[in-house]
Amino acid sequence: MKYPEGGGLTAERRAFREGIRLQAGERFAAGDKTAAIAKDLRVSVRSVERWRRAWREGGMAALHSTGPANSPTIADEQFAVLEAELGKGPTALGFEDERWTLARVQTLIRRRLRVSLSVATVWRPLKRHGWSWQAPARRALERDEHAVELWKKEVWPRVKASRRRPEPGSSSRTKPASR
Repeated sequence: MKYPEGGGLTAERRAFREGIRLQAGERFAAGDKTAAIAKDLRVSVRSVERWRRAWREGGMAALHSTGPANSPTIADEQFAVLEAELGKGPTALGFEDERWTLARVQTLIRRRLRVSLSVATVWRPLKRHGWSWQAPARRALERDEHAVELWKKEVWPRVKASRRRPEPGSSSRTKPASR
């Protein structure tokens, strides 16, 4: 069972579950029925069936814990190499434009660091090291920056000032309700 925030089972809990699987293995050897084992050990029948299949194929050794399930990670030294590559820019590394997408960073990590991460997992080390996502500014090709700045300086203050300002005490929130 996985917990939020990237947690997992503690070592004690993993050992407890391993003990239950080993008890089930002893019952498999004794010839007990799956449903009876599930009821006595208070686990699902499906889990017992999965354990029985593993026990048939690998014996009691197949029921031992394999340790915590970890996804591949990038060490700080590897991330320093990745940052240097990211600093070169996407076009210098063979991409057609100047946008870093998670898929492109994933490709870069696979090529340069020889680590295979999912696209969803690529974001974690980037965020951990202070990187943020990029949103390209969408602007019309016909946009005239000079005209926009002129409008902001001259027209916008007049438009903003022309709004009717309420006189003190005229708001219904400031006057008590009359009956």
